[in-house]
Amino acid sequence: MGAETRQAELDVRDLREADEPAFTGLAQRHRRELHVHCYRMLGSFEDAEDTVQETFLRAWRRRETFAGRSTFRAWLYRIATNACLDLLAKCRPEPATGGEVLWLQPYPDRLLDELPAAGADEPEAVAVARETIELAYLVAVQHLAPRPRAVLILRDVLGWPAKDVAELLGDSVNSVNSALQRARAGMREHLPAQRQDWTGGEEDAGTRELVRRFTDASLAKDVGRLAALLREDVRCSMPPTPGLQIGRDAVVADWIADGFESLGSLRAVPTAVNRQPAVAFYLWQEREGAYLPLTVDALSITGGAITEILIFHDDQFPRLGLPERLPADGTP
Repeated sequence: MGAETRQAELDVRDLREADEPAFTGLAQRHRRELHVHCYRMLGSFEDAEDTVQETFLRAWRRRETFAGRSTFRAWLYRIATNACLDLLAKCRPEPATGGEVLWLQPYPDRLLDELPAAGADEPEAVAVARETIELAYLVAVQHLAPRPRAVLILRDVLGWPAKDVAELLGDSVNSVNSALQRARAGMREHLPAQRQDWTGGEEDAGTRELVRRFTDASLAKDVGRLAALLREDVRCSMPPTPGLQIGRDAVVADWIADGFESLGSLRAVPTAVNRQPAVAFYLWQEREGAYLPLTVDALSITGGAITEILIFHDDQFPRLGLPERLPADGTP
């Protein structure tokens, strides 16, 4: 018996015989990456959190089924994927439609920084990790039916072989390959037409300047200056509130209809979600004597113009690590 085989058998025995605290400690090492995997599947930070907890519970209860044919990490991914599919079947049997995802929630960059870093010799892995966490990807993938969605994420994001995906889903390799082709076609319908239409890459000076101009125009409540920053085909939505606006004129008309120009005094704090620039806005509340959370605006930027604005409600501020209030001078 080789050394690797003996070590594998030892690992399996240790895992099966571990008490609950020891088992949990092993599983917790993979918490962040499992959470991000569930988030891609579900589009909701809160649902992903619940599903990771369910994953760990199922893993503990089924630890005797871990046979060591795959790594402990891959075994957890299998359980997490099935937990996501179970939740979708129960709560969201139909995928998103119409280009918006009402259950979409942002993912804080500070938590994404906890993921294991790809090596310097893996630029493609770095690009995939970044692009597949952006909000445009999340919106597009939520338009896929659950099983093709799982196939796409397992194959194209995690890089699993078709054979392993087929085993997880209890399906044939041919069926998995067919589902992957359908999923890729579905993604093309909802993603920007060109790869360069992703925000992509590290934030450059041009992006920072555009975010600054967006922030300044918003604080001034200058709709005309804001309109000049938008691409003609810009998209704007505010989950979970229904109503996707497409096109500069529609977005501007919606801002005016909502009385944006008549808002009280605003302050802003720069932040980042889903590897995209974002701005947290605070509105002055006289009774509180402070600026209180209003919205978080996540921006997609292409070729020097804003191509999408996803506006999230004030309930997202605590998760994003943002101040719960700003004093009268507006400093965080």
